[in-house]
Amino acid sequence: MAEVSHMIDSEVFLAFSTYATIVVLKMLLMGPMTGYYRMTRKAFSNLEDTVLHGKNEEDKKKFLRTDPDVERVRRCHQNDLENIVPFVLIGLLYALSGPALSTALLHFRVFVGSRFLHTVAYLLPLPQPFRGASWVVGVLSTFSMGYQLLSTSLVL
Repeated sequence: MAEVSHMIDSEVFLAFSTYATIVVLKMLLMGPMTGYYRMTRKAFSNLEDTVLHGKNEEDKKKFLRTDPDVERVRRCHQNDLENIVPFVLIGLLYALSGPALSTALLHFRVFVGSRFLHTVAYLLPLPQPFRGASWVVGVLSTFSMGYQLLSTSLVL
């Protein structure tokens, strides 16, 4: 048990904890951002969400619609879920495998930077290939950690 305690107290694990917390908080903020866009664009997906905007059922039904801005935020949030969850899982195993601090920091910083750039590119929107390139950089960072785990630390 002392080994696990030592790994958790390591600088690599603390760095991972910091960067994982940053991207998870960023991902969590996408929910309220979606709500904000829904309220300001008056575009809701459920009839009960229109209670403040319509007097009767017919008025309320006008607000049951899709909006391109709301959908853009939702897709960005979905992309976060698809990429941040694997980063957290693989990054945790990677951090506990005892990599060099400089290599681990590079992976963590590249991933976090790529997710912020991806969000900016998605929400502004910036022309392609900016969003696609930022996504690829993040995925490659996660795959690199996974490859290093499989090739050096895990027993197959």
